[in-house]
Amino acid sequence: MAEPNIVLTRIDARLIHGQVATQWNSTLGTNLLLVANDEVAGNTMRQNLMKMAAPTGVQTRFFTLQKTIDVIHKAAARQKIFIIAESPADVLALVRGGVPIKKVNIGNMHMTEGKRQVATSIAVDDADVAAFKELREKGVELEIRRVPSTPIEDLNKLFA
Repeated sequence: MAEPNIVLTRIDARLIHGQVATQWNSTLGTNLLLVANDEVAGNTMRQNLMKMAAPTGVQTRFFTLQKTIDVIHKAAARQKIFIIAESPADVLALVRGGVPIKKVNIGNMHMTEGKRQVATSIAVDDADVAAFKELREKGVELEIRRVPSTPIEDLNKLFA
């Protein structure tokens, strides 16, 4: 069976919002936004808010991490998939589960208790750093970039 056409995977605590819907999706040319998030998969109110932000003509799916792992290989070849996850731990779970993620864009990780700010819109803790290291060891390309029109930031910021 052919690999699913995953154009990009993005870590963004906000999941689907204006930047994802307009700038990223139009640059990537994807036709399916797949939110891989256990909480959102069961929250129709959050799903409906995100559907309003999604571009017209682009399908949206809200799957648990496990459902994403279970069904991603059934994706049709015509589907150009943009996976959006909330955290590096979620992306690592997908990769460990066999989802063929080759590149991860790190876009927005909120500052919360116990995290340290390492880039404009990215705060990490030790668990995040460990997940990023394992992703990199598994051959996943990582990039820090808020929107397609901004330069890619120095990846070493994650590991400092």
